[in-house]
Amino acid sequence: MCRLFGFRSAIPAAVHPALVTEKNSLLIQSREHKDGWGIAAYGVEQSPVVAHGVGPAHSDPDFERVSSRVSSHTVVAHIRLASVGAVELRNSHPFLHGRWSFVHNGTLREFATHRAAVEALICPRLKTNIKGTTDSERCFYLFLTRLAARHPIDREVTVEAVARALAETMSLVATITDEPGQDARSAMNFLVSDGNVMVATRRNRTLFVSTNGARNEEPSLPSPGTKLEQLVVASESLCGGPYWAPVAEEDVIGVDANLVFHHWRVPELTGTDLLSTAKQDASRSVA
Repeated sequence: MCRLFGFRSAIPAAVHPALVTEKNSLLIQSREHKDGWGIAAYGVEQSPVVAHGVGPAHSDPDFERVSSRVSSHTVVAHIRLASVGAVELRNSHPFLHGRWSFVHNGTLREFATHRAAVEALICPRLKTNIKGTTDSERCFYLFLTRLAARHPIDREVTVEAVARALAETMSLVATITDEPGQDARSAMNFLVSDGNVMVATRRNRTLFVSTNGARNEEPSLPSPGTKLEQLVVASESLCGGPYWAPVAEEDVIGVDANLVFHHWRVPELTGTDLLSTAKQDASRSVA
């Protein structure tokens, strides 16, 4: 288990309250999720600036120091409770590839058993970039493989394309790891950004969205097509601010480069015979 955080804003803004000073900030949550932290912030360059730590965020002065200095239009952050992979820097989120940053809250069911099958769906050219031992990093490179099957991943991509690749990743992993008739399912709350678009999924973990709305508003997700000033995505309500709306199970939400809100169900984004298609795409070295 882990906790994730995503911030997207029309103008650069500080995220120190969400990460450190809110009643349920990531720093507070790190008392339980104590196995490392990471913050990726986007600026003028395409690739984000990232800081990682392997200790608990609440006792690492670098976490508060970095948090206090971040002012950005796009931030992706994570605190870790290790389930797969040792507590070491190479296993700390966010994972990066070029302009892309990725975090995961959850665990793949029986990953040791299914690791080879998941890796078989990753393009060989992308697979060589895997540095750590986590299930999460492999999900990231499977996402990039699915995205690269249709779009160059070093260029701007539509939010719909990102959502489709993320939903396909969820579906493929679930096909491999979940046993029919069994209650145990892989947990896959993913969040990914290239600094412009930001997309998140919910599966078997809680996920909340805040849009910095008025306090007298009922907590609900924005209608698709709504242009936002700000979007915050988190595993838990951070409290002390605008209301937080829950994302439904098996839903995908996100904003495009213009901060227009989008919302899908996973089945809307995944086609038929996906596993066969994914195997063919991986073998063609699509990246």
